[in-house]
Amino acid sequence: MHRVQHWAKWLVLIGCLTGLGATAQEPLTLKQAIVLALKQNPEEAEAHATVDESRAGTAQARTALLPQIHFTEDMSRGDDPVYVFGARLRQQQFTQADFAIDSLNRPAPIGNFSTRLSGGWQVFDSLRTERLIRGAALIEKSAVSQAGAIDQKTVFGVVAAYQQVLYAEREIDTAKHDMQTAEALLESVDDHVKAGLAVESDRMSAQVNLAACKQSLIVAEGDRELAWAELRQAMGTPDLAETRLAPIAEHDFPQGDLQQELKTAASARKDLAAMGEADQAQGAATSAARLNYGPHVNVYGNLENDAASFGGANGNNWVAGVQVSIDLLPLGKRAELARENAASARDNAQLESYRQRVRVQVNQAHIQLETARQSMETAHAAIDQAAESLRIIRNRYQAGLATITDLLRAEDAERQSQTSYWRAVYANSVAYAQLLFATGTLTPEAAEDLQ
Repeated sequence: MHRVQHWAKWLVLIGCLTGLGATAQEPLTLKQAIVLALKQNPEEAEAHATVDESRAGTAQARTALLPQIHFTEDMSRGDDPVYVFGARLRQQQFTQADFAIDSLNRPAPIGNFSTRLSGGWQVFDSLRTERLIRGAALIEKSAVSQAGAIDQKTVFGVVAAYQQVLYAEREIDTAKHDMQTAEALLESVDDHVKAGLAVESDRMSAQVNLAACKQSLIVAEGDRELAWAELRQAMGTPDLAETRLAPIAEHDFPQGDLQQELKTAASARKDLAAMGEADQAQGAATSAARLNYGPHVNVYGNLENDAASFGGANGNNWVAGVQVSIDLLPLGKRAELARENAASARDNAQLESYRQRVRVQVNQAHIQLETARQSMETAHAAIDQAAESLRIIRNRYQAGLATITDLLRAEDAERQSQTSYWRAVYANSVAYAQLLFATGTLTPEAAEDLQ
């Protein structure tokens, strides 16, 4: 019995500690959400796969500078006169009898086992290969820059979705508080009606107000579900269970200089850099197409062993040479150069268009941050004013000096002030993240300043 009591105490203690651990679960911070998204988001995997693909393309382009060596084992048999004549010569088994007319016209079938080692090397191609290698290296660099842009896009997506969840939770808290207030108001109006201090229409107005508060709570809960779905998508974790999020406090972010922000974006935007590098790669491809008109010089060699049977008597031969070629009618090369020139002009136009788009994005983010800051200041001041107004109207209603319409209007104003404030806080943080994103400086470390 003593042992049973002893183990029972330990089980109770373990159960308490387990429950305490579950209760004291740490909230999911913005930094943790970003780190998880950078590992789990499918767009991240796609971007890194593109980088690996481009690196393989660069390595493949460099192989054009290396010699090509091939080994071939060929086994054949036949009585074609030319085939038999050549095979006997290569096998070095040709005799005087093979010059007989019948032997030349109707030879007996012969087999040939040919072992061949051949190779070739492009010595010079008017520097075309060097341009192609440079273009492949620029494409790889562009892929790396684009992967960095995807990182920033992922970070911003998490920040916006994380903030949206927090805002939705605030809306639920506000809706619950409003519903409790509406229930208390309905109870108070019932008492006033029973005491003859209010009319039946006041009770109906209070009931309508309570129904509206319940509807607001339903909408807020739906908004939270949607916000969590967007956060899961941004993080790349579709099975992530809802958990507590670390709150984000009100921030007074610094307002930067617009011209400096435009300069920062021009030098720091990874997507802009990726487009510029892709444009340079297209320029290298155009140069390669132009150099393709020049002469090409190749060396080649061939070492061959031929035998009538595997392991039998055999003959060896080799051939080596240098080949110089010039295309005298380069119609296909002209079409290729025209296509590359058109592609280069297209990329130049796209790059300039994107530069202008980036400038607009920076301007918008700059203005949105300033607007969000002013809205937050105004909404913060309105909260105290709406709360004080509601207190006065409530006291006047209790004293019979104000109607229920006045009271409901004051409560609605107080509710709107709360909603406007938290919407402004959310918009302020997102606007600052948007400005960092627009200037190309939204890193996981920079996002920590939002919490």
